[in-house]
Amino acid sequence: MKTIDVRVHPSRAKLPREHQLAWEIASYSASRPKIDPEVSEMVACRIVDNAAVALAALNRQPVRSARAMALARPRPGGATLFGFSAALRVHAEWAAWANATAVRELDFHDTFLAADYAHPGDSIAPILAVAQQLGADGGTLARAIAVAYEIHVALAKAICLHCHKKDHIAHLCPATVAGLGALLGLETETIFQAVNQAVHLSFSTRQSRKGEISSWKAFVPGHSGKMAIEALDRAMRGEGAPSPVYEGEDSVIAWMLAGPDAHYQVSLPEPGERPRQILETYTKEHSAEYQAQALIDLAREIRQDIDPSRITEIVIHTSHHTHFVIGTGANDPQKFDPAASRETLDHSLMYIMAVALEDGRWHHDASYTEERRNRQSTLRLWRAIRTTEDASWTRAYHAPNPTERAFGGRVEIRLDDGTVVEREKRVADAHPNGRSPWGFADYVNKFEELTRGIVELDERKAFFDRIRRLAALKSDDVIHLNPVAESPIRCDSPTGIADA
Repeated sequence: MKTIDVRVHPSRAKLPREHQLAWEIASYSASRPKIDPEVSEMVACRIVDNAAVALAALNRQPVRSARAMALARPRPGGATLFGFSAALRVHAEWAAWANATAVRELDFHDTFLAADYAHPGDSIAPILAVAQQLGADGGTLARAIAVAYEIHVALAKAICLHCHKKDHIAHLCPATVAGLGALLGLETETIFQAVNQAVHLSFSTRQSRKGEISSWKAFVPGHSGKMAIEALDRAMRGEGAPSPVYEGEDSVIAWMLAGPDAHYQVSLPEPGERPRQILETYTKEHSAEYQAQALIDLAREIRQDIDPSRITEIVIHTSHHTHFVIGTGANDPQKFDPAASRETLDHSLMYIMAVALEDGRWHHDASYTEERRNRQSTLRLWRAIRTTEDASWTRAYHAPNPTERAFGGRVEIRLDDGTVVEREKRVADAHPNGRSPWGFADYVNKFEELTRGIVELDERKAFFDRIRRLAALKSDDVIHLNPVAESPIRCDSPTGIADA
């Protein structure tokens, strides 16, 4: 690994492109690194994970809208859509749009938390779409996805976006470009121009995850993937982009991040060094914001010993991130509103804790129904919960050693007789450092559970057979990595411009 000092340079300095972060990203992408077997297996796990949550969301409204837009852009020899036969193809950028939206809709796939938040699996849909359209094999696909994860994790470790109220798409989009560049075996110059454009266009505010959170949260990865494909398409035609996009006098660092005096230390692998960062990422066992995962597990344990009806107050001592993003530190009244959107409630630790304590479980549909959120006992318990930042949990959240990081909290429960019960959990059970870290079989079980009644047995068997052979797949098999659904897929959606 090498550490790159990233800071703003005046225009008169004419910073050589070889010293720019975008060039370093592109250089690694173009180096065609080999990947280790355990990395290839984890890539396969995440493809299964994405397919599971996407298929479970096929008939939800945002997914139907995104799919309708994609179906209006058919392309023979293009990419496939979740749920549909490979005989139906659309343009790769629109497949990325529709498929990434389906993956993100339930907020139920992988995550990485460091200086910033990340869902690195959001890069898989656009990379797979381009692989299908251009006939890449499974080994090339696996390497491309591993490269995208490598860049995404590196940026999330080094550059905080949320503290400047910027959304994390700004790291996802250039990471996806890096993966696409590796997929296509492009030269550094071409990838460099596409990274510059991707960064330039992908900065947006965190209002998309604040207050009344809308379906745009689900569309964001599709938007990013579509932008990444279009940026690379443009660069492949010889077109340039704003540069230096990170270090320039009027760059994203100077005006959107920490300002002209900022220094960021970004650690990237040397060209050709094998990507390993995917192994530091983790998926969700529960369909809710990642920082609630450990606390859902803790609530299930507490439920075995405590009657929730006896609880008068709960204080959750946790990290800065958890308190201010999904806790009472966010100062969002919507996080206590039973009429709030599902997207808001899956970012309300208070709601999540109340339901998990009462039910002793968490379910991607049942835990969010109108009846469930309006239950009187839930409303009482929900409003008795608050969070507070604890410096020790914030330090653990940012621990340099991945084996020491913690994303949970300490729960202080007061009962109706004055008894105070304290419990804590550092990481989710499914986390690599958790009580039962997930392997391939767990991802398969998640797929089986979420797609029961959606994907027939023979299709499931064929999908798992291909996934287990990912590194050896021919391009004809890569076409079939988006499983076909047996249950009816709703294609009704209000008409738009493309339907006219």
